[in-house]
Amino acid sequence: MSVVIYHNPACGTSRNALALIRAAGIEPTIIAYLQTPPSRDEIVAMAKRLGMPLRDLLREKGTPFADLGLGDPSIGDDGLLDAIAAHPVLLNRPIVVAANGARLCRPSELVLDLIPAIDTDQFKEDGAIVVADAPVGADDGELRAALNDAGLPSSDLSEPGRRFFAFRTLAGNLLGHGGFELHGTDALIRSVVVAPERRGSGAGRAMLPLLLRRSFDQGARQAWLLTTDAAAFFERNGFGRVARDAAPAAILATRQAAALCPASAALLTRKINL
Repeated sequence: MSVVIYHNPACGTSRNALALIRAAGIEPTIIAYLQTPPSRDEIVAMAKRLGMPLRDLLREKGTPFADLGLGDPSIGDDGLLDAIAAHPVLLNRPIVVAANGARLCRPSELVLDLIPAIDTDQFKEDGAIVVADAPVGADDGELRAALNDAGLPSSDLSEPGRRFFAFRTLAGNLLGHGGFELHGTDALIRSVVVAPERRGSGAGRAMLPLLLRRSFDQGARQAWLLTTDAAAFFERNGFGRVARDAAPAAILATRQAAALCPASAALLTRKINL
């Protein structure tokens, strides 16, 4: 199987994606794109293959993104390409291209969409477990049982616009569940529950980035959630508390916000970026 990775060896996410490719028995073609940047035409073709706007391929953290004013939405693709040509570090990483598709692998688990299954557990450089996700329906027995056991709402699972996932280790052991409701560019993150035997193991911290990425791929750019007892966990993972009236009307109109979660539940939000 032929796989190409646009790699930055200084990036832990890029190194983790490369390790997963090798764990699947593949030695990829490695392009050190900071030394040999892709051409403008190659970047345009790459964005098309990824199915992403060029702007979504730009990295903000640790780059001159802000100094160059690239957050200005009036800057078109030509201006963005000029910036990447002058500063290749603006191209986010790692991008993996295979015969069956291409992914910007942030988090690194996105590479699992492209490579053969790995049936033994893998760990990232920081010791975090590698997580595999799979969509589940609202009638999934494990999902419903997990929510009921945790005292989380389940009466609205079958209503339109909801997506749910089961998260497992690569060896198939259940870590937990999570989902979201999409409301334009806002996503209500919901039904996040870690399997009892996995609590305190870092499973939730490993699941959350993948859940946020799945919502990003559906168009979400801002995440919202309500919680009565897990605010500290979400704050450690980039969320901040806000007043209820700070949320968009569509979020406040959800059944979770309007009826199912108590008024005492904290509202938290964070930007979703790659």
